[in-house]
Amino acid sequence: MTITVVPTGEACGAYIEGVDLTKPLDSDQIRDIRKAWNEHHVIIFRQQPMNDDDLERVSGYFGHLAVDPFVVPIPGRKHMIAIKREADETSPIFADIWHADWTFKADPPFATCLFGIDIPPTGGDTLFANQVMALEQMPEDLRDKLEGRIAIHSAKMGYSKKGSYGDKFKSHSMEINASDEALESETHPFIIKHPESGKQSIYGSAIAYIVGVEDMPQKEGMDLVMELQRWQVQERFVYRHKWEKDMFVMWDNRSVLHKATGGFEGHRRELHRTTIADKAGC
Repeated sequence: MTITVVPTGEACGAYIEGVDLTKPLDSDQIRDIRKAWNEHHVIIFRQQPMNDDDLERVSGYFGHLAVDPFVVPIPGRKHMIAIKREADETSPIFADIWHADWTFKADPPFATCLFGIDIPPTGGDTLFANQVMALEQMPEDLRDKLEGRIAIHSAKMGYSKKGSYGDKFKSHSMEINASDEALESETHPFIIKHPESGKQSIYGSAIAYIVGVEDMPQKEGMDLVMELQRWQVQERFVYRHKWEKDMFVMWDNRSVLHKATGGFEGHRRELHRTTIADKAGC
């Protein structure tokens, strides 16, 4: 069966129709979905009443399931976490800053999958910023500053014991394993080339994981990083995604940034997440 691809009409994203994810997919369907994904960066499937087995199966069609290094998984599910917030919680919204997942690792997962379990009647949107578009429209003087430069990434601002989700973070719905491992760092180019589409994009963001620039003084490097941050998340590059129950979304961390939002105080929200890596064991 041929899938139908319906673009959102915004900076990125497309709805995929004509496929039932509760049933096994054949090679043609997987190929067509991957093609749409490479073109639109974020793909959305409506009305897919999947269980956790289905979520892992569908994610596994596109690569190896990865293990979150700092968030405790769902019981019995090594590769799946719950993005969850109870109606009466007052702790900070999880992941409400621009980022690409786990860029602090040497081999970060290239994709993230999220499935809507309990969706509030208002708020809780996810924002996506198209980093291919942001690079294509970037002023030459800023691009010249970034060409050939290597960013230093670390999880210390989020997951170290003194980080945002460290020892002082209190939530009765999500368990974080803050660790000194978050103090480690890895490096990645600011500008990367997608291995399938061949398109270049900006990789990573300052507020979450980029903590410096290789071979640059710290202040000078962070000034450049913040200049880039202001450029890459402008409204013209952003798609605002509104969630529905049984909605499945996949995005490519190599070509978009994402950010959670609030606005659902007094309502419960739960989504299940998997991440996909090129290599097993990442």
